[in-house]
Amino acid sequence: MARMKKHNRTGRPQGLPSKTQILEFIQGSPTPAGKREIAKAFGLKGQEKIALKKRLKDMAEEGLIDGKRTAYHRMGGVPKVTVLKVVEIEDGAPVAVPENWETDGGQKPPRLVVKESKKLAALKRGDRFLARTEETERGWIAHPMKKLPARTEGLMGVVEMDGGGKPWLAPVDKRVRESAPIGDLGEAKEGELVLAERMGKSPRAKVKVIEVIGDPLAPKSFSLIAIAKHGIPHIFPDGALEEANAVSDLPLSADQREDLRDVPIVAIDPADARDHDDAIWAEPDDKGGYRAIVAIADVSFYVRPGGALDREARKRGNSVYFPDRVVPMLPEILSANVCSLVEGEDRAAMACHMRIDKDGKVTDWRFTRAIVRISANIAYEDAQKAIDDGSADDVLRNLWGAWKLLHRARVARDPLDLELPERQVRLNDAGQIEEIAVRERLDAHRVVEDFMIAANVAAAKALEAKKAPVVYRIHETPSREKLTAFKDYLATQGRNFALGQVITPGLFNRMLKDIADPAEKALIMEAVLRSQTQAYYGPANAGHFGLALGSYAHFTSPIRRYADLLVHRALVDAYKLEQPRPKNHDIPESSGLSDRDRTALSQITDAISQTERRAMEAERDTIDRYVAAWLSGRVGEVFDTRITGVQGFGFFATIEKLGGDGLVPVSTLGREYFSYDEAAQKLTGESSGTTYAVGDRLKLKLAEANALTGALKFEVPDSDGAPIERRGERPAPKKKPFVKGQGAPRQKHSQGQRGRPKNIRHQGRGKKR
Repeated sequence: MARMKKHNRTGRPQGLPSKTQILEFIQGSPTPAGKREIAKAFGLKGQEKIALKKRLKDMAEEGLIDGKRTAYHRMGGVPKVTVLKVVEIEDGAPVAVPENWETDGGQKPPRLVVKESKKLAALKRGDRFLARTEETERGWIAHPMKKLPARTEGLMGVVEMDGGGKPWLAPVDKRVRESAPIGDLGEAKEGELVLAERMGKSPRAKVKVIEVIGDPLAPKSFSLIAIAKHGIPHIFPDGALEEANAVSDLPLSADQREDLRDVPIVAIDPADARDHDDAIWAEPDDKGGYRAIVAIADVSFYVRPGGALDREARKRGNSVYFPDRVVPMLPEILSANVCSLVEGEDRAAMACHMRIDKDGKVTDWRFTRAIVRISANIAYEDAQKAIDDGSADDVLRNLWGAWKLLHRARVARDPLDLELPERQVRLNDAGQIEEIAVRERLDAHRVVEDFMIAANVAAAKALEAKKAPVVYRIHETPSREKLTAFKDYLATQGRNFALGQVITPGLFNRMLKDIADPAEKALIMEAVLRSQTQAYYGPANAGHFGLALGSYAHFTSPIRRYADLLVHRALVDAYKLEQPRPKNHDIPESSGLSDRDRTALSQITDAISQTERRAMEAERDTIDRYVAAWLSGRVGEVFDTRITGVQGFGFFATIEKLGGDGLVPVSTLGREYFSYDEAAQKLTGESSGTTYAVGDRLKLKLAEANALTGALKFEVPDSDGAPIERRGERPAPKKKPFVKGQGAPRQKHSQGQRGRPKNIRHQGRGKKR
C-alpha cells in the first residue's frame, strides 16, 4: 500500500505545497496571505520554509503571484492568478467572472473571455477553474490552469433530520456519497427537495437552502432534478418569446417556394411526438430505382441569425427529452406548431430531392425551399402494422421499396452494427410509471433512419461542392490507445487482434458475427463499445467511422438541434435560396449564415457538442431515477443480470431486459481477497478462483434502489461479505478493504463510471443518426 501523506488539523496536506496548492490557498484566504501564513497553513518548518521561499520567488518571476513580501495577492483589479467561474458560453467561447469579487464601490465583476487549451478544454457553464489572467486592449483574458471541483453548483438534495433534530441535506447526485449539514434551513421542511449552496469555502462547510422545489417523489420531479443539476436552460426569456410570436405569422408564398403540396409526403414518428422535423416520399423511376424527397422543417426561415430566438437556441444547443416533458430548443409556438410538419397544414420546408439507383446509391440531389402539406402523420407501429398485414397504401409501399435499395447499399458499406437497446419509460396520465421496457426496433425505424442518413450525406456533399462551411457530424476512428487496450483485452479471452491492419467498422462486425455463444458475444460487444470514440460536431471533416461514411452532416432535425439549423443556413447561402424579407416584419434580413457563424464556427460547434453531452447525461440520469423508482418496491428480489463494467472496487451489472445499472461493491463478495485484472476487466478470488468479468450473466439480489439518485446496488445471493452500506447514512470511518492489483489506497469513484463509452448515436429519440 502506498504511504499516505499526513494532514494537519485543517485537512490540508503537510509538507512543501505545490504551486497549484499555493495559488488555491492564496485565492481562498480571507486575508492577505504572505510566506508566514502559507508556512503555517501547510505546517512547514526548518528547511521546508527555505524551500517555500525559493518556490515563491520562482512563482513571482513566472508572474503567478505579485512577489510582495507580506501579501501575495493583489488587493485591487483581477489577481494575476485567481479562481474563475464560467457564467455563459458566448459565440462558442466560455465567459467567466472571478468567483470571489468584493469591492468597496460595489462594481460588477469583470467578464473574462476564456482561451481554452487542448489540455483544458470543453469548459461549460458553472465550471470552476484556476486561471492566469491577462488584461489586453480588448478586455480581460483568462488562461485556464486547472479545473476545480464544483463548490456551490449541484447542491440539490432532500432535507432530513437526525436524531438530535439537526437538518441535513441528503444529496440526489449519486456521485456524492455524504450528506451535508444545513446551517440555514429557510422555509424548507423535512422531506422536501431543495437547492442549496455552501456557506463557506470548505467542502465540508454547512449549506444554506436557497430554493424549495417540493416533493422529491412527486410526478415530474425526476426531470426537474436533472434540469437543475445539469444547468439546462428551460425558461425562455421574454425577448425570445416575443420574437417567436412575431415570426409565427410570416406568410408562405408558393410564388417564392417550390409547391409540393400535391405530393403525398408522410411523416413517420413516435406515437407521442410533438415536433415533426421530417417527412418522406418516394416513387419508382423507369430505371429500377426511385425518386425521393426528404422534406425538413424550414426553421431557418423563422429563426434568423442574431435575433433573440437565435441566441437562445444557440445557448440551448438542442432539445432535451425526458419521459414526462420536453425542454425544447425553440418556443412551443414554433417547435410544436408553426415549424412542425403536421398533417393537412401548409408548412415551410427545405426539400432534399434525391435519385436512388437500383443498387441503393444516391446518385443525384438538389435542395429547394418548398411549401408542403403533409398527407399523414403516422406512428412507427402503425406504419409497420400496415406493411405487415398488407393494408399499406402505395405511399408506404413505395417508401419500403426505396428503403430496401438504401438498405442494400448500407449492407455493402458495412457500418458498425451493435445491439444498443433503448429503455422506454411509459407514464400514465397522473405522471406515474406505468411500464419500463426496452424500445422495440422495427423496420419502420430503419426506413426513416436510412432516408435521414441519405439526406444528411447529400447535405454535406452539396455544401462541399460549393466549398461552403459545413458543420460535420464527426465520429473518429478508434484511437491507437483504445485499440491497444482492446487488443490486450481480447488476448485475455484467447482472441487475437492485429493492430497493423486497416481498422473499419466491418472488422468489428465480422468479429461479432463469428461468435456463436451469446454470453461471449455480449462480452466482446462491451469491449467494442469501450473502444469507440464519442461523436461530436466540427467544421473540419474527419468522417463518420460508425456509419462508414466519408462526409456526414446533421440536416434533418433543425427544430431540435442547432447544428442542423447551421447546415440549413449554409445551404441557403451556397444555393442562393434566400427570400426577400416580408414587409412589416422587424426581423433580420438574411436567413443564411451570419459573419459570426462563419468566423466562430469552431467555437460554436464545440459549444453545441457540449450541450449535446449535457442533454445525454441529463436524459440518462432521469431514466436511471425512473428505473430506481420502479424497482424500489422490489428490493430483496433476485434478478437475472449481466456485468457491464469491472473496477477494483467492485463491478457494475444491469438487469436483463429492463436496464438499470447497479454496483456490487467488492466488500460484499466475501472475506477473501479479490485481485483486479484491468486488461481482462475481471475480478478473481484468490482462494476460490471465483471470477467476475464483463459480459458474465449471473443472478443478483437487489439490495438498494434509490429513486432520488437513480442508484442501484446489488448483492451476490448468500454471500458472506459485508452488508451494503446505505446511502445517506453517516457511518463512522472504517478501514478500506484491500484489493490486490491496486497499489494505492482506493479513492472514491463515481457510480457512473461503468467502463462504458457514451453512445455513439447522436442524442435524441433513437430515431436518426
